[in-house]
Formats: sequence, C-alpha cells, structure tokens
Amino acid sequence: MKKIELHKIRIRKALLNGRKSIAELCTHLNVSTPTCLHLINCLVEEGMIMKDGLGQSIGGRKPDLYALVPGKLFVLCIEMERYQTRIAILDNNFNYIVPITTYNMHVAQEPHPELRLYELATQLIKESGIDINALVAIGITMPGLLTTKQDKNYTFILPTDHLHNLKRQLEQTFRKPVYIQNDVKCYAAAEKRFGIAKDKKDVLVLLMDWGIGLGIIMDGELRGGTAGFSGEIGHIPFIDDGALCYCGKRGCLETVASGIALAQMAKQGIQSGQYSLLNRLSSSEIDKIEPHVVIEAANQGDQYAIKILADVGAKMGKGIAIVMQLFNPELVILEGKMADAGEYITIPMQQAINTYCMTQIREKASVQVSELGVNAGILGIASNVLNAYFEELMKENTSTTVAG
Repeated sequence: MKKIELHKIRIRKALLNGRKSIAELCTHLNVSTPTCLHLINCLVEEGMIMKDGLGQSIGGRKPDLYALVPGKLFVLCIEMERYQTRIAILDNNFNYIVPITTYNMHVAQEPHPELRLYELATQLIKESGIDINALVAIGITMPGLLTTKQDKNYTFILPTDHLHNLKRQLEQTFRKPVYIQNDVKCYAAAEKRFGIAKDKKDVLVLLMDWGIGLGIIMDGELRGGTAGFSGEIGHIPFIDDGALCYCGKRGCLETVASGIALAQMAKQGIQSGQYSLLNRLSSSEIDKIEPHVVIEAANQGDQYAIKILADVGAKMGKGIAIVMQLFNPELVILEGKMADAGEYITIPMQQAINTYCMTQIREKASVQVSELGVNAGILGIASNVLNAYFEELMKENTSTTVAG
C-alpha cells in the first residue's frame, strides 16, 4: 500500500513538468502498463490528475495525455531585489492566482522583515480566497552567496544575526515550510522548465541586474556547486587595481559591467558635465539613478547613454567569453533589467565574444534574450518549491515504508 502511495506521488511530481502519456509514465516509474493504469485511475478518482488532450502519434491512435488538476496546491512566491520585493501566488499548474505585486521594500533594511512579509502575504492570501491549508510552502529568491543546505545568505542580508535566520523566522511566522534560493538559479530553473532552455542540455543563464549572476545548466541538470555558490561570475577578477567591490576585492567584473556600474558611470558623467538627457534629473534622482533610466535615455537617442551601455556590454561580453571557454554551452540566455537594453547591450557583447572566445566554441553557441521577461524569477521559485515539496513527500513515504 505504501509503495502505491509513493508511485502516486512520483506521478504527480512528473506531471509538474508538463503533460505525460501512460507510456511516458510507465517508463518514468518503471512499472507495467496495467499497474500504471491503476495508479492513474486512482489519482483521477481522487481529483488529483485529469485527461488533458492527446499526444503525438507516428501511426495509429493518439495517446491520452494526463495533467495535474489546477488549483489543488498553492505556493507563495517572494522575489527580493535590491530595492524592491515582489510577491505572487501560483498554483500547481503555475497559474497566477494572485498576479505579481511589487512593493518598495528593501528586506535587508527592515528591522523585522518576517513580520512585514507576513503582513503583505496575509493580505494577498485573503484577497485570493484560497484555502490556507492548500498553501504548501513559501518560496523566496534573493541575490547573493546563499547556501543550499543552511539557507544562509553571506552577502545580501548582513546587518544582524536576526536576519541571518530569515528562513527560521519566516517558518515560525507563517507556520509553513520555507525554501530560499539564489535569484539566478531560479531564473535558470524557469528557463529549463518554461523558456528557451527547454529540451537543451548545456545552457548558461546570465542575470544582468544590479549585480551579475550565472545559472549553469550542464548535461541537462542545474549545477549548484558544493555549497550552492556556483556562477559567481560578477566577482571574477577583471581589472588590476580596479574599484573596490562590495565583496571586499578590487576590480571584479561587477564593478565595471552591472547595473551598479552603469548607475555609477551615469552619475559620474552627469557630474563631470557630459551632454546628456540625463542632465534633466534632479540631484536626488541622480543619487538614486536606476538602469531603466539610462536605457530610456538611450532609446531617445542619447549618445552618452548609448556609449556607457555599449561599454558595459563589451565588458560583459568579455566576461561571458571566459565562461563560454570553460563550459562550451549551446545557448547563453540574457535576463534581468540590463537585458532590456536590447541591441545597445547585445551588439557590443557579441563583438566582445567574437574577439575573446575561440571560433570553434562561439560558433556552437547562440546568445538570446529571455522570452519570459519579469515572470522568470517567480516561475523559477514556484517550480523549485513544488519540486522540493514532492521530494519531501517521497522521502516521508519512503522512510515510512522502510520502517514498516
């Protein structure tokens, strides 16, 4: 009986990745067709899965496809950025029950972030009308060096020991499991499940935001590294005796090719008297200038804005050429605020890749801007959390089976 329950959980987990036929589920479970049919019929009767269209057929009858019934499970997704926090609620089929809502909140500067997040989330849950018991977990993504096992952030949330225990504080407040993941790894998960990395084996996902992060998909699997710190491309040494980076080193790639670097270049240009549409900004606006302001100026033909975007793109391209030499990807996906600059970034980036990357390697790889846009991070959180939820169910069922 326990083994049957385990197989039913495995079927539901497999259907997170999309519709499947009976033949595909038989192969996945390594069971006979009659056994698989029995499991599927049980799940249909329980209201967990349903028939959802027909699959492809080389010849003969097209196979029935099965999918999860929507609205059975829900995930509260929280995406923390440098100055903003975005929250949404998704169901087990990745439908938005509550659309992404953006709050001007920097969690690292909140004295009690778990209470503030709980306040915002509770309001969204109330508005959604969902059953709180069907909310299986909270998923959080944030930038920085974040361990996969301890859920501790070494760079984004630093001020107090209280904030280092954000996972524990949130679990106590929400009374739900909390999963915390690095931002770019969530973007990579989204691209693998929903985006242009689907069905591809070797992909690099470059998140170009205030900082720079790299998601690594090799041999069809997301790679995290020993502690979960893989992909810290923003902190590779790039310029000798360069500017001091917040990581404590000098001359990191992030100091010359990131949203932070772009904002600093724009500010310095305005203060030195460069002719630019950016000169219309007030002193307070200049101090808080964001990448989208520079991109908007470039789109209006501002030559100084175009120049500094091209400079950032060229340096970013050189950095990407280095990791392309290491990983030999078939695809590089560009994500984040800086990717919105389009050709102002991508053309100088591609030129730098052509200059610094071996022909045999770069000819095998294409560079594309993500099609998921601002949804990528939230979708990645939901995907990671639901997979983790079913993994936990499988572990509990397996341990109970062994004990019995």
